[in-house]
Amino acid sequence: MGQMVSDDKFEEQAARNGGIIKNGREILFQAFNWESNKHNWWSKLEEKVTDLAESGFTSAWLPPPTQSLSREGYLPQNLYCLDSCYGSLSELKSLLHKMNEHNLRAMADVVINHRIGTTQGSNGMYNRYDGIPISWDEHAVTSCSGGKGNKSTGDNFDGVPNIDHTQTFVRKDIIEWLIWLRRSVSFQDFRFDFTKGYAAKFVKEYIEESKPLFAVGEYWDSCEYSPPDYRLNYNQDNHRQRIINWIDSTGGLCAAFDFTTKGILQEAVKGELWRLRDPEGKPPGVMGWWPSRSVTFVENHDTGSTQGHWPFPSDHIMEGYAYILTHPGIPAVFYDHFYDQGSSLHEEIAKLMQIRKCQDIQSRSSVQILEAKSDLYSAIIDEKLCMKIGDGSWCPSEPEWRLAASGDRYAVWHK
Repeated sequence: MGQMVSDDKFEEQAARNGGIIKNGREILFQAFNWESNKHNWWSKLEEKVTDLAESGFTSAWLPPPTQSLSREGYLPQNLYCLDSCYGSLSELKSLLHKMNEHNLRAMADVVINHRIGTTQGSNGMYNRYDGIPISWDEHAVTSCSGGKGNKSTGDNFDGVPNIDHTQTFVRKDIIEWLIWLRRSVSFQDFRFDFTKGYAAKFVKEYIEESKPLFAVGEYWDSCEYSPPDYRLNYNQDNHRQRIINWIDSTGGLCAAFDFTTKGILQEAVKGELWRLRDPEGKPPGVMGWWPSRSVTFVENHDTGSTQGHWPFPSDHIMEGYAYILTHPGIPAVFYDHFYDQGSSLHEEIAKLMQIRKCQDIQSRSSVQILEAKSDLYSAIIDEKLCMKIGDGSWCPSEPEWRLAASGDRYAVWHK
């Protein structure tokens, strides 16, 4: 599939089958980091719900709620046990109840690429699930990861049993569980973990059957860097095309985290802001080709937090938010930036969110890029909002533009 700009045909289908909120005015909040499991997290988050709702977030992505062999929740075992290191089932239900009262949707982190077994199979690996709900045998596990199922339809997640989604009984059980999360537990949105591990057509089926209000997938692929110094290539079209193809294979029902924009933006703010205009004059990430399915972000629990696998430069955080909160796409704000780095950052991000809402900037807003050079990037969005980031000084020439927000190396104006 080539560049995707107009996606009207998908909007109707998505509205019918679940998966995408139609109005495009979403702002997501990642409500945890890598260390959250060490704190009484569900109760701690409950205290933040009022502030999150008043700030304008529409959905909060919660960490994996199921019992897991790893504290962080990404090695699930008993999918129907919602007592975890983040808190008890009753604490989770109390949090979800309060979120519902404040019209803040709860997004479940759905980890269904792999699952840790309870008992050993014929080859000595723990790839049977005796004694717990969804008591699969080795036929539910891909042959590539030691099971008796079929070959994987994606990349292998090493060291653990990978779920064979080609099996009808597996998909039936997963769909039942997702519907249970929606109806009985009151999650409304889904985030699909490690979606490179299984074919996107299964994500499509899971969304069609469980009907989340919004869904986003983690399709994390490596950007392209060139030796010898491994600088990021200017052109990342192949990278964003792979994400576009994945979204397309879900029938357009699932958005995707815009890792292309993340990779480019964190290099651009280091004095290479020319990177933020592609050869066609558009934003260079997924946002530039299919904005209504692009979930833009500055940092997450893997790239930042205490893992720091691909961190955004810490002294440029607000330039990152000034970009994603004024541009099309569906922006996501990271917990650490909103709550762990001082009240100033919280207020600056909340101010940009307020401007986005007041000016009615949404996922499909138009962008006119005015400047993109080393020390300056400026753009007009929907003819209603104007912004700049970088060391270079710049302001709009027309007198009707009024300064709405400014800070370290960024400024935003509206009419």
